[in-house]
Amino acid sequence: MIEFKNVSKVFKNQNVLRNISFKINKGELVSIIGASGCGKTTTLKMINALIKPSTGKILINGEDIAFKDVIKLRRNIGYVIQQTGLFPHMTIRENIEIIQRVEKVDKNFIEKKTYELMNMVGLNPEEYLDRYPTELSGGQQQRIGVARAFATEPEVILMDEPFSALDPITRLQLQDELIDLQSKLRKTIVFVTHDMDEAIKIADKICIMNNGEIVQYDTPENILKNPCNDFVSEFIGKNRIWSSPDFIKAKDIMIENPVTCYKNMSLLKAMEKMRSFQVDSLMVIDKSNCLLGIITAKQIQNKTDRSISIKNVMESNFLNISPDETIIDILELVKEKKISKIPVIDNDNILKGIITKSSLFTTLSQQFLDTEEVE
Repeated sequence: MIEFKNVSKVFKNQNVLRNISFKINKGELVSIIGASGCGKTTTLKMINALIKPSTGKILINGEDIAFKDVIKLRRNIGYVIQQTGLFPHMTIRENIEIIQRVEKVDKNFIEKKTYELMNMVGLNPEEYLDRYPTELSGGQQQRIGVARAFATEPEVILMDEPFSALDPITRLQLQDELIDLQSKLRKTIVFVTHDMDEAIKIADKICIMNNGEIVQYDTPENILKNPCNDFVSEFIGKNRIWSSPDFIKAKDIMIENPVTCYKNMSLLKAMEKMRSFQVDSLMVIDKSNCLLGIITAKQIQNKTDRSISIKNVMESNFLNISPDETIIDILELVKEKKISKIPVIDNDNILKGIITKSSLFTTLSQQFLDTEEVE
């Protein structure tokens, strides 16, 4: 959808961008983040040709924007900035409809679309359309800015720190509304921010920049779990993953290669194996590593005849989780069901690991140990 190919920008003998290349897929929301002066806003403004590259190409849908009519290009790209960019001498209606009227779109269509956009951003059309921007709060003005950006139904929307000047509560509300809108409309959105929490919350991918270069470009989850270097680690914060526990999955914290046995093993041998590995249960599997059941030491202790096979005693109806279950889901399950261990299996019922109360405790304890190290 949007592709930067070896793009550089030199301004007054200063390298603002240094040979950056990356792609933004159709329907993705990508956050560009970095410290002041890193080149993030320059990168954004190149997409609608407000700034032209010194070298390299920028493609939208495979077409080099250098050869496109600048006016048409910009009219097909929504743009939302920190100061809203609303014209103070125009009503809200006029602000939203300005591009459509210039394009001489049918008046009835424009009116219908304007009402839809107002409802989309949660503002009553009858109450607000004939007001002026100064009569609205900062959050309401920013909603109008978003509505205007969507007015021409553009494929691409650029957002340059649109919520940074708002109070924290309004900012969180607008972030939630943007996430909801994007889930429905799937626009290609490039969102510049300096707030890592905001980027993690809203973005499909995050592009971290420093000194005009892309340091890491990946999903929020992968950046939190696998920062590519010390700069990214410091930038996101060592303990940042704990502010986004949805990214901590069973596969990240499970005990791999749990102690297993086959269903035809006798109870006596099963008990001996538990003692040998110092565990109180075994995962019963078949030759393909499919999980068939669980046998515990308590179940065996209640049996006088320990020559019988595990398959006659094992628990076949057991709770389990997938590798992608979050730590929040796991903790709720442990609390609700009062269980001490949960096998982790994939869609084919293959045993991948096990979560125990002990492994959960170790994981949660590490958060506080890491915090102490940072302090």
